[in-house]
Amino acid sequence: MAPGGNVYEDVTESCTDYGVKSSLRSCGSAGGRLGMTSNSGVHELLKCPVCVTVMYPPIHQCPNGHTICVVCKTKVQNVCPMCREELGNIRCLALEKVAESIELPCKYSCYGCQDILPYHSRIRHEKNCKHRGYNCPYAGVECPVTGNIPFIVAHLKADHNVDMHDGCSFNHRYVKPNPHEIENATWMLTVFNCFGYQFCLHFEAFHLGTTPVYMAFLRFMGDENDANKFSYSLEVGGNGRKMKWQGIPRSIRDSHKTVRDSLDGLIITRNVALFFSGGDGQELKLKVSGRIWKEQC
Repeated sequence: MAPGGNVYEDVTESCTDYGVKSSLRSCGSAGGRLGMTSNSGVHELLKCPVCVTVMYPPIHQCPNGHTICVVCKTKVQNVCPMCREELGNIRCLALEKVAESIELPCKYSCYGCQDILPYHSRIRHEKNCKHRGYNCPYAGVECPVTGNIPFIVAHLKADHNVDMHDGCSFNHRYVKPNPHEIENATWMLTVFNCFGYQFCLHFEAFHLGTTPVYMAFLRFMGDENDANKFSYSLEVGGNGRKMKWQGIPRSIRDSHKTVRDSLDGLIITRNVALFFSGGDGQELKLKVSGRIWKEQC
């Protein structure tokens, strides 16, 4: 969403990060061993008592020996959550050496990753693990929710009231009175179920330099490799004229802002959009039609 923008639907702003397990179970080895378990006792010892994830160096401890990860140390305002003593800057060097010497499961094991990796390899692996959660693609608010695709779809329905449609072709109408008063705006997200996947249709108004424009684009709910298997077209017109754009949907791994700022979509200047809308130019009535298809291998 462009800074200072508006959303033209009611939106839910309270979002929760749900720890939902994925049904996905396929994964490849990324320098680690598949399907093995680390020593459960040591694994528990390395769990931060606040966020309950495995601690990496630097690991801090209070005078009584209670440990905490560096991220949560700030969150608890430097007070031990176990005994309320001041944490200070005492490092637990022994536990740090243990953390660096053992193998641990990927932190995305709850989403289906089965890799067990050494400490340093695990950090590199997790940055690009294909099982890592997806960020919520809703563009109207900065929603912190992450999860696998089935969970994100359910979240969009329940928490953002997003419209869900079945089919690979669509006609969507965008209407707004007094469009000259709108500088930055994001319209309600629409999701299409097509070929067993979900695609997000975005539409918004912003300035390209000094020129007010509207932009429509599609994002794929999945990874880039799968997104590249599809193409889509968007078409808009009126008064006997027509504009058409064709492209590849971008993965929701790319943020909404990244896609918008790359101008990877159908862009219409406000003057042209109002010409397509007809009338006296005082109301936006823009019909965007589109189609999604699967490319032949």
